[in-house]
Amino acid sequence: MSSYFLELASLMAIFSFAIVSPGADLAMVMRQSIVHGRRAAIITSFGVGTSLMFHVTYTILGLGLIISQSIYLFNIVKWCGVAYLIYIGIKALRAGKTDMSVEAVKGNEDGKGEQSALRAFGLGFLANALNPKPVFFFLSIFSTVVSAHTPIAIKFGYGLVMASCLVAWFVGVSLFMTTPRMRAAFSRMSQWIDRASGLVFIALGIKLATEKAH
Repeated sequence: MSSYFLELASLMAIFSFAIVSPGADLAMVMRQSIVHGRRAAIITSFGVGTSLMFHVTYTILGLGLIISQSIYLFNIVKWCGVAYLIYIGIKALRAGKTDMSVEAVKGNEDGKGEQSALRAFGLGFLANALNPKPVFFFLSIFSTVVSAHTPIAIKFGYGLVMASCLVAWFVGVSLFMTTPRMRAAFSRMSQWIDRASGLVFIALGIKLATEKAH
């Protein structure tokens, strides 16, 4: 049992650095917080966490190894991710000024113009799922830190702990970004923030396009 705690501690030590590193999922949660509010951002956070379990599942089942060894499959995942990031980047660049006044927020709470839960969840899930980097990340940490003799149920437990921590981190980001003071500040700069986030998404897409399987 102690060996399992040691494996989990080692996984979390590595994973904690990956959580806070800038990426498409962090950019997505921040934009959701700024543009669509706390509810949408929190649901998007759960989408990101669910996507992490998607990566963990195929890694444990051995599909990650197959994808990492197949240039064809890697490129399919990569170019889907590139297209998605550039698409949401262009949408952000074309977005108009966002009204974050108290009246506008109340209107959203009454259900007017509110982003659907399914769409908010899907944005978070796809931002993470269409990134081929987790293929290599989880394959590498599970093969180097976790013993081959560790039961599959325990490995899934590791994945659930990591997914829970990831959701907690992004929910924290969502709560911080949607405080009244932060909303007031971002309301004045919403159009420029949309443009900046659009450029970030496009840059991430271009960066992903240059990634190669190792």
